[in-house]
Parts: sequence; C-alpha cells; structure tokens
Amino acid sequence: MSLKAFLHQLQYEPDQTKPKDVEVDWENAPLPYKLYRHLPVFPLASDVPLQLTGKRGREMPSLRDIGYFLWYTFGLARLSHGVTEQYTGEEWENSLQLIRRYVPSGGGLYPSEIYMYLKLEELPYGIYHYDVAHHRLILLREGLFDSYVGEALGNRCDVTRSFATAFVSTFFWKNFYKYNNFSYRLQGLDAGLLIGQLLEVAKRFDWEAGVYFQFLDRAINHLIGLPEAEESVYAVIPLTVDSSMEWFRDGSSNTAPLSSTELCKELPTVKHEHYMRSSKAVDYPMLTKLNEASIMDSALSFKQLGSEHKAVDQSDDHVLPQVNRLAYDLAEVCRKRYSPENEYVLGAVSQTDLAALLQEVTRSYHYRNDLDGSYRHPMSRVRLYVCCYGVEGISDGAYHYDEVSHALQLVKSGDQRQWLQYGMSLDNVNLFQVPLCFHVAGDLGHLHAELGYRGYRIQQMEAGMLVQRLLLAAGASGMEGRPLLGFDVHAMNELYGLTPFGQTSLIQIPIGPCRSRPRLEGSLS
Repeated sequence: MSLKAFLHQLQYEPDQTKPKDVEVDWENAPLPYKLYRHLPVFPLASDVPLQLTGKRGREMPSLRDIGYFLWYTFGLARLSHGVTEQYTGEEWENSLQLIRRYVPSGGGLYPSEIYMYLKLEELPYGIYHYDVAHHRLILLREGLFDSYVGEALGNRCDVTRSFATAFVSTFFWKNFYKYNNFSYRLQGLDAGLLIGQLLEVAKRFDWEAGVYFQFLDRAINHLIGLPEAEESVYAVIPLTVDSSMEWFRDGSSNTAPLSSTELCKELPTVKHEHYMRSSKAVDYPMLTKLNEASIMDSALSFKQLGSEHKAVDQSDDHVLPQVNRLAYDLAEVCRKRYSPENEYVLGAVSQTDLAALLQEVTRSYHYRNDLDGSYRHPMSRVRLYVCCYGVEGISDGAYHYDEVSHALQLVKSGDQRQWLQYGMSLDNVNLFQVPLCFHVAGDLGHLHAELGYRGYRIQQMEAGMLVQRLLLAAGASGMEGRPLLGFDVHAMNELYGLTPFGQTSLIQIPIGPCRSRPRLEGSLS
C-alpha cells in the first residue's frame, strides 16, 4: 500500500487499518510510561500548588517550578476505579482501573513522552527525561547544547536565551499494540493534546514558548538517544522568561546550515536501557515508513506557511455577543476534567455561554510557531464547526465559527442530532443529549503539497492542540467534552459542505452538561 493510500485509509476507513484476524495481546501490553534504568535520578517537588492562575513574575525558574510545570502538563494526576456495566446484584461487571493525567489519550495509553534540555543552577546542565511514574528527572546526557539545538532548529531561535527546551516524542509501540496502524493518527493527536496543555501551563508561569514542528529529526533524536525506529521527537518547544527573545529569524543568512549527518558527528552516540514491560514488540512497517518519509535532514527544507487573516462578509452571519474572557483556575479545571460517554444530560446553554466558550478557545489557541513565523494575526490551519441544539438565542443547525468576526455562519438549518448519531460507529455516546457537537476541520490534502508526509502529523497535532483548548474552555464553562474518532468522516464533510472548500473533518467533540458515573477516585498529588 502506498503511503498516500494509507493516510486516506486512516482518515476515511479506520476500520480497515487493523487486520480482522489480529486480536489484542493484553498480556504483552506495554506500560503507559517509559522507565529508564541505571541513570542519575533527580526527584521533583511533590507539594504541587492547588491553584494555577498565572502572574508569577518573570524571574528565572527553579527546579521546584519545573516540577510543578511537568506535573500539571503530563503527571499522573489521579487513580480512578469505576465500572462500565450496572450492578447485577452479586458483583459489579467490567470494572475499570485507570491512572489518569490532565490530558486525554486514546485508550489511556499515552504514546507521548517529554524530554527536557535544562539549564538550571540546581541541576547539571543537560538532557533529561521526565519519569512520569515517579515524578522525577532522569539525566540522559550532561552538557551545554545551545549551539547543537540551535543548529537542529536551523539557527532560527536564540536558544542561549532560554532556560529550557521541551521535546515531545512519540513511542510507537505504546499504542500500536492495541490500535495497530490506526495508532499513527492517534499519536499525532495525542502529541497535540499534550503540547496544548504544555502551552497553557507555561502561560500560568509567565513563560514564553514557541513550537517548532520543523527540525533536523535525526540530530534531535541523536541528542536524546532515541532509536529512530522505536521513538521519534514530534515537536521542539524552547521556554524562556525573556519577552524580547528572537524566535524565527532567518538562520540561513548567518552560516550555511548543517545537515543531520554533519550535526550528529558533533556528539557521541548514547544508548540507554529502559523498561516497557512487553516481552516483545511486533513490527509496524507502515509507521516506520511514514516516519522515515516525514524526516527532515536539512534546514533548507524548512518552510513558513502563515498568512494574515482577511476580512469576510458578515451580512448573513449570526454575530455573537462580545463577552469577557473566561477567568478560571487551570488547576481546578484539570482536576475536575471528566470524559463522558452515556453520562451527558441535556441542559440549557445560552448564546452568551457559547460566545464565551468559542472566544476562549480561539484566543487561547493562538500560539507562536515556526509555520506562521512572525505573522501577528495568522490564519489558523484548523477550523471549528459546530452543530447546535436548544441553544438559547441560536437556531438549531450546523455552523462554521469565524473567529475574526466572532460569528456563526449557518451551513445547514435544523436539528442535526439524528444525522450525527447515525454517523457514529459505536453507540457509546448519546448525541441526542448533547447541545453542542464540535468538529475540527483542516486541509483535505493534510498539508502534503506544502510539507510532504510531515504535513499529516503536523495537522493532527494542531487539531489536538485546538481540542485541548476546547476541553479546558468547556470545563471552565461547567460542561465537559469527549474527543471522538469513531464517526463517519464522509457524512460530516457532507453535513458542513467541506469538500468543495478543500477541507475535511478531523475529530468530533460533543460538549454539554453531564453527570459522572459511579467511581472511586483519589488524587496522586
């Protein structure tokens, strides 16, 4: 199968991505976190703050701050023990025990990992892995690597003025064992959800951040010590307290950019032992081929795609009321986050509620990245569509949200819940109980014309970043959401009329009031 056909299958025929005769080997399941062995360990503070409201000042962070930051970004937050069936009179059926984090993940498998290049007085300078299971840092390579990381980013970023650089990777086997080839789509979305959370937490520490989707992959993997066929970095995110830091300069004007091969020669190869529990890992040739096809070996291939927003005709739009931004404690919203299935309860949602939610999503989503570069008001590559039912002051129907005019553009009038329910591949969510059903849409060609096969995973990451902002805004509004991929993409494209505009639906998120299922739950803080 060609890679292009494979990506089409991922998007439109997900049931075909897993062989029908393959059953999940649950006994061979990996851990949802990576455990390094026989390396220096640096414990992180466990007295995490109960509030994250921002305005901490721009002083140089301490190791304690890094610990708090990593905890709220990707730490093990709480242990939940619940059931998926009703009580039969003798025993509960299908009990479920999960260790949850503050970001959702397909099947709770968390294929992403976080690595940090840290320059703090309390630690040896170097590359660290965030050991999620024990809330600590593992030193992988000691040294000062400003020049190396800068070269790997194409000399576009002044890394010397940052105190840390985060690397978000994907460990392929961690969810391939369950989802087979469909895991490739999930891995991009999972990385995006994590990046979205990371950026929101960084704001609460008053840190500046920039996301680099384009970098010399092999050089970065070599720096960390990642076997390319097993795990690969998807995004590089420098962090600084310097508001005047230069982020996206033209690196080619100073010196000739190095290739990955040349840069890797500057550092010796490191190999580290780690434990994942699985006794064996099955080959995943399609994921390996896609990762290989997505790799960038030269900074000359880096591109900027950004474009400024353009004014649009608002004559037929439903302009939403201007409202104040949602003021909320990120820590509290994260602690309360719940992913409903059949627990949605149809409740009242006002036009003002929807206006506040949409405004918060779009304003929080705007972020500094190397695709937009220095554009002040770049046009988003992912867009929001929503089906409304019973929203006070808004007619039932399917809408596109235009963030520039803060308006809903009617696509199809009427109650669309039956169409939405018909498009579900599973009956795990009752969409008749949901007042708002969002869809994130993006380029039909998955940015392949501009970025090749790397465009697909970037698009999935940007979709995941938008979804995380949507979930946080929903929580701050007293509602909850559940990201879904089990829906008929063709049906949703038809509903919103996306195909003629070169767009396709990427993910579905029903949002509304809900009640939680019975469960025992305890914090791990």
